[in-house]
Amino acid sequence: MLEVHQFPCLSDNYGFLVHDPDSKETAAIDTPDGAEYLKQASLKGWTITQIWNTHWHPDHAGGNKVIVEATGAAIIAPQEVEKLSPIDRVVGNGDTVALGDWQARVIDVSGHTNGHIAYHLPKADIAFVGDSVFALGCGRMFEGEPHQFWNSLDRIRQLPANTQLFCAHEYTAANAKFALHADPDNAELRLYAARVEEKRAKGEPTVPTLLSRELATNPFLRADNADLRDRWGGSSPAETFAALRAAKDAF
Repeated sequence: MLEVHQFPCLSDNYGFLVHDPDSKETAAIDTPDGAEYLKQASLKGWTITQIWNTHWHPDHAGGNKVIVEATGAAIIAPQEVEKLSPIDRVVGNGDTVALGDWQARVIDVSGHTNGHIAYHLPKADIAFVGDSVFALGCGRMFEGEPHQFWNSLDRIRQLPANTQLFCAHEYTAANAKFALHADPDNAELRLYAARVEEKRAKGEPTVPTLLSRELATNPFLRADNADLRDRWGGSSPAETFAALRAAKDAF
């Protein structure tokens, strides 16, 4: 069975190591802190053989060099990661990558950055989504356009509902405050926000999150919802998404 080791790093990032016990291969999903990844892999008795980057930001690819120098790991990444480090294999939407016998499909989730990708492992019911979508939120739109970002989120929405989304930051409590502002009549959202508050009070992570829960509560994944459209305007889901994203930026 595929093993996922999750650990906090930097100020609010999560690091992920994915290990296949059969092949002994281990993938680092993004590299916010190369030294911490090497430490965590050593504690598990694993050797990092691959790096799967989701996008080029330094808190996602900044540790590539340190890990490669220590392990010789191969870097698999979108083209934009060349801003920070060399890449062994450039991947984009529809490509497949492998960890032992486990296959991951690459999905275009651009919008936060223009080359952002996610990795979906269907047989494990998990997806590593970087900063494209968060529990109760989504990434800031640094490079993309609203219709592009909405189409990316729609690709995530089409994954099986039981998919666990491994997003890269612990932003859920702050996201919950905006979500309640954006969608105040959503009873399931109120229950979810209360659980988030309880977890954070105990110092527990709120990541990963379940896609089915996000589909019911995350306003950015619900921009096609009639109540949200009436509240936030827009003649299309992309326009409603744009209004929500702008409101979150100013919240």
